[in-house]
Amino acid sequence: MILLVAVAAFFYLLRVEFDRPGPLQVSAIFAVPKGASTTAIADRLTAEGIITDRRIFMAAIFYFMKLKGEGTLKAGEYQFDKQATMREVLNTLVDGKTVQYRITFPEGWTSQQIVERIAANAELDGDVTAVPPEGSLLPDTYSFGTKDSKDDILQRMQAAHKKFLAQVWEERDPDIMVKTPEEAVILASIVEKETGIAEERPRIASVFHNRLRKGMRLQSDPTIIYGIFGGSGNRDHPITRDELQQKNPYNTYQIDGLPPTPIGNPGRAAIEAVLKPAKTGDVYFVADGTGGHVFSSTLAEHNKNVAQWRKIEREIRARQKAEAEAAQAAAERGLLLPEGEDGLTPVGGPVEWPQRNPVR
Repeated sequence: MILLVAVAAFFYLLRVEFDRPGPLQVSAIFAVPKGASTTAIADRLTAEGIITDRRIFMAAIFYFMKLKGEGTLKAGEYQFDKQATMREVLNTLVDGKTVQYRITFPEGWTSQQIVERIAANAELDGDVTAVPPEGSLLPDTYSFGTKDSKDDILQRMQAAHKKFLAQVWEERDPDIMVKTPEEAVILASIVEKETGIAEERPRIASVFHNRLRKGMRLQSDPTIIYGIFGGSGNRDHPITRDELQQKNPYNTYQIDGLPPTPIGNPGRAAIEAVLKPAKTGDVYFVADGTGGHVFSSTLAEHNKNVAQWRKIEREIRARQKAEAEAAQAAAERGLLLPEGEDGLTPVGGPVEWPQRNPVR
């Protein structure tokens, strides 16, 4: 009798733990690859903080799936709600009801831009209650289900950012010039805005670390733009000389060191570039006319590179003028030039111009 009571009490406690609210503080997406074993799935659920006790979960799999034959764990991408119980997790994996939607946020977007995209998504419920602090979100593609709200996505982005930053901060180069994870994100947001070429990020980061090390100002144009337009991203003109001299906390031509906050939400690669920059003596860079940059360690070398860029600028302006004149002439004759004819774009077609003010 005592043994039966003890066994009954043991299974009662297992059931209580199986139905206890889980550890998830925000909803999570969990992917089960094809061919994954139940042991591997249980291990990952535990490692990612979705369930608390792997042994109880494995016992439940054995009882419901092996003894009672109530289905199998299915491959797919699943949504687990906040504090999902182990029973709810197991039922979701057995039912095979995968998530249906995705939303993407480009690297470098401001928090305001991210919130605007979320607010415009008709598949997400609720309203955004507040714009998160700049630099607190991790840009990526996020899957979500029918139960997710707009705030759920923001909370998931914040949790992903916090987890990733804590991980890479521990692996940082000891000689870098940022002293806290928060400073790393500020500098990474500048690196993110300075180049769209992935291979350049560590070298751009090196330039800024070298400048900080030498006591030089960062002189980053994107910080001027953020200081003027904020998080809206609505830049409507090139940087003017007056704006270059305008004193505000974000103008790194006028302030020493870093601005007070990030100027956007950097992606993983930009953060890693700041924490593990290239080893160079570079302190200058300027656009090379191909979308990338040319780097230098002396002012004399930099001035030569700037002169070359100015020559490229003049060529671009000359081409723009020729395109405009050809378009006007064609319009007056009622003609539309075929694309590529005379090396010009079609009338009304795009005119190329660098997106960044690239001289450093």
